[in-house]
Amino acid sequence: MERDATPSTPITIRAASETVAGIDALAAAMDRSRNYIINQAMQQYLETNAWQTERIKVGIAAARKGRVRPAERVFGAIAKKHGWKR
Repeated sequence: MERDATPSTPITIRAASETVAGIDALAAAMDRSRNYIINQAMQQYLETNAWQTERIKVGIAAARKGRVRPAERVFGAIAKKHGWKR
């Protein structure tokens, strides 16, 4: 297994036993360490939340400029895209 050369800092967390068991099961199935699985999960969490936070900021800025669409129009477009009846 290749080691990441990025400097790291140890942290300690508390997690439910079921969560730790799930992490360990995934690590075993992937032939990876618990540390690898947790680092991957944290990185994905941070990336997802950074993306979401940025999109919210963009949306708020657009709303402040009056660039909004009625909810019914948005929901209608989504329903049409997926072939759902409204």
